[in-house]
Formats: sequence, structure tokens, C-alpha cells
Amino acid sequence: MSGLSVTDSGTFTIQGDLEVHRLGFGAMRITGPGMWGEPEDRDEALRVLRRVRDLGIDFIDTADAYGPFVSEDLIREALAPYGGIVVATKGAHTRHGPNVWVPVGRPEYLRQCVLMSLRRLDLERIDLWQLHRIDARVPRDEQFDAMRQLRDEGLVRHLGLSEVTVEEIEAAQRHFPVATVQNRFNLADRASEGVLDYCEAHGIGFIPWFPLAAGRLAAEGGVLDRVARDTGATPGQVALAWLLKRSPAMLPIPGTGKVAHLEQNVGAASLQLSDETFRVLDEQGKEAWRQALADAASS
Repeated sequence: MSGLSVTDSGTFTIQGDLEVHRLGFGAMRITGPGMWGEPEDRDEALRVLRRVRDLGIDFIDTADAYGPFVSEDLIREALAPYGGIVVATKGAHTRHGPNVWVPVGRPEYLRQCVLMSLRRLDLERIDLWQLHRIDARVPRDEQFDAMRQLRDEGLVRHLGLSEVTVEEIEAAQRHFPVATVQNRFNLADRASEGVLDYCEAHGIGFIPWFPLAAGRLAAEGGVLDRVARDTGATPGQVALAWLLKRSPAMLPIPGTGKVAHLEQNVGAASLQLSDETFRVLDEQGKEAWRQALADAASS
């Protein structure tokens, strides 16, 4: 595994001044079950984070809600000082238990989120801070203006959004340049395809969360399984390689709490899909998404 690296995934420059390798790491799964509490194997979680550095990964996505706070604490323990690793974090989600997420977008709370993430991560400025969700109970312009103020004060370098529409991106851009958008997207989930296209056209980094989900496409005999067999890869590596080829603005952040799985994911960086293989995967993924929508409508 000594030759493994994310170098072949290419790079993306966030807002024209923050270059990162496109295959990053999502630090949600280094916490406990339901993203609640400490990981079941804390030593392994720390080994994962240290291996992230060894593999050349220089873009880590986390959030204060992961744990809550546990992910950021572990990242600091394992990696600070960061030596060129960009740690992007998110705020505005409160936690009331395992798998329970409640958005709070009041300006004073957003400021607290940033200040506390700075303390936990041992940073003077957060390179990329993302609004975890727009809180429907607070006027969105108040949330966006609070973010702008945090940027103007130098507490954050760049600002991003999560789970948003094109219209919401454009609304936020009246307050600040949107650097990244983090929406759910994978081979079989195309709800954010239009958002991805918008991001690519406007130089906004697109961070797909849940990037490895593929449903029945990953089953034995499915298209991912067939391509994996043909290429000597795993279905997960094929799914990540498809994402990387789908758009130059794509910044996949597969997460794991195991070193072996991390190394397997990084193997996707050097997997080059042919145009024809990409086309077949793309068509099958779109068909799976259409079928999922039809199933939901009929249930």
C-alpha cells in the first residue's frame, strides 16, 4: 500500500486561491453509532486520520455536529498542526441524540459555531466553513449576512452551503461568494444534477455526500459489479471514479472509520474509466434514479 496516493484524482482550486486534491476525506464516520459520541475504536479512528496525511489527502470535511464535537476534537489530536491540510467544517445543526439533527440558524448561534470550531480545531481561521442547513425558521438573508460578517472579520476564509437549490445558491451569492456546495449525490441519486451543473459552470466546488451509495447497481451482477470485475477494482472504487470523471468541480469525500477501507477508497484516484464505461454507468445510474422516483410515487 506504500504507493497509494490521491495525486491522480487531480486538483480543484476553491475560490481561485485554495488548491486541494479532488479526492478528500469525510470525517463523519470516525464518531460513534448514529454520529453520536466517541468512536467504538478510538485508536483506529486516530490511525485513520494519520493515514489520511500519509496518503496525500489534503481536504478533510467535518462538522461540529459529528459527535457532536468528537470529529473535530479527533482531527486536532491526530493532525494539528495541519501542514497544508485544509479542514473544512460545518455548523448550524444541533444534536439531540443519535441520528437526530435539528438546524438552528440564528446569527448568534452561527457565530458561536465558528468560534467553537476554531477552538476545537486549534485554528486562527477556518479555510472553508459551510452552513450545514438553512434554517427555515430564520430568514435566510439573516443567516447569509451573518456568514458574510464572519468572513469579513477574517474568522473564515471561504464560505459554502449544504443541501441547497440553485435558487438558494444565487440568494446567498448576493451576500458572499459561494465557494462550495455540499449536496447528496451519487451514481444512483441524481436529485442534485442541476445543482452540480450550475456549480461546474460557475467555478463552485461540488462536494457529494453519501458518494458510495449505489443500491441495486452494486449488487452481484449489477453494472458496478461487472465494471469492477473488468477493471480489477471494487464497486466502491468504480463509483468514486465515476464521480471524479463526471465533473472537474467534483470533490468526493468518502468517509470511514477503518484504515483498510480508507486505503481502498484512495485506490479510486488511479482508476481511469473509459468514455464508454462512463457512459454505461451514467445511463444505468439515471435509470436507477428514475425507478427510485417511480417507486416512491407509487408507494
